[in-house]
Amino acid sequence: MALRSGVYIVPTNRWYIERTVWLIAGVVLLASTALALLVDRLWILGVAATGLVSINVALTGFCPVGNVLLLLGFPPMLGSDQGKLYRMQTDKWYLERRIYLAVGININIASILFLTLSPWASAFTLFVGGAMVWFAATGFCVMANGLYWLGAEPRLNPQSLPSGRCTDCSQSETCLTAPSAAASTLRVLP
Repeated sequence: MALRSGVYIVPTNRWYIERTVWLIAGVVLLASTALALLVDRLWILGVAATGLVSINVALTGFCPVGNVLLLLGFPPMLGSDQGKLYRMQTDKWYLERRIYLAVGININIASILFLTLSPWASAFTLFVGGAMVWFAATGFCVMANGLYWLGAEPRLNPQSLPSGRCTDCSQSETCLTAPSAAASTLRVLP
């Protein structure tokens, strides 16, 4: 990985599966953490479950929330072409896939620390939940930019075809309907 500069921002011109998953996961993290602090400590298990699903998505590509969103008509940007179920591409460790793994591991560690040591560990899960909602709303993520600066290659990249798909892909109509429009909404600022 080569170091680079600039600001990496994902497309926010429409709601696609991955963006909506980030929003839902962020809301679950915020709600579960608030309930754990205000109602019962065991609500932090909602955070742990979100973390386990995130790790599973990174390792296997299977996302239960992504499949529900696919049934509701949301288009995938990082989905593979294996059947009718949504599965995130797992051919390489690209930037967005690394985010799922890092977030899952970190919020599970924070959940364990919350249950065993101190409720102050919830500050981290509140930060991550807020950052995920912010990421879905604005396209900007602190972790994504850190990984981008370290050289991780994003799939939602304006310099390549949208979502790293080839024109022979069954989803190419979703991604390539207006490549210039897609590239103009995904910005890498100098």
